[in-house]
Amino acid sequence: MTENPATPPAGAEDGPHGIALTRTFDARRELVFEAWTTPEHFAYWFGGELEVPVGRMAMDARPGGVWSLVMRTPDGGELPFSGVYREVAVPERLEFTLKDASAPSGTEGEIVRVTLTDLGDRTEMAFRQLGGNLTSEQYRQAEAGWAGFFDRLGELLARA
Repeated sequence: MTENPATPPAGAEDGPHGIALTRTFDARRELVFEAWTTPEHFAYWFGGELEVPVGRMAMDARPGGVWSLVMRTPDGGELPFSGVYREVAVPERLEFTLKDASAPSGTEGEIVRVTLTDLGDRTEMAFRQLGGNLTSEQYRQAEAGWAGFFDRLGELLARA
């Protein structure tokens, strides 16, 4: 598995206003896509070390479909996430919105784009999170979170 660090978009002199990560997984593209759109798989890797109860998830992976989940923290707290699928092109591309409780009201939140490139028995995943709704520090924290999630995604795919 390989990874490239985030690159700030042009004109972002004060730091990144988004996240750009690229990973290569030893799995077929169809399996990587399924890991993004199947609740049981997504719950395993998206939560990292936090529990994501599958019974509290919704994933209607079609344009206009809604997704939502809750992460449970060790102290019993809950972190809700939700969004709307904007583009679903099986098995190569997903685009959806991402909101958590801290998202400014009246916004759709961040935009997440996942592009999967078929490399035979391997898949390159280009991940982008954009929107400009977070501070540079929040983007750095979110990038670290996604990197950890993608480590778990790699573990899941290695077992498939």
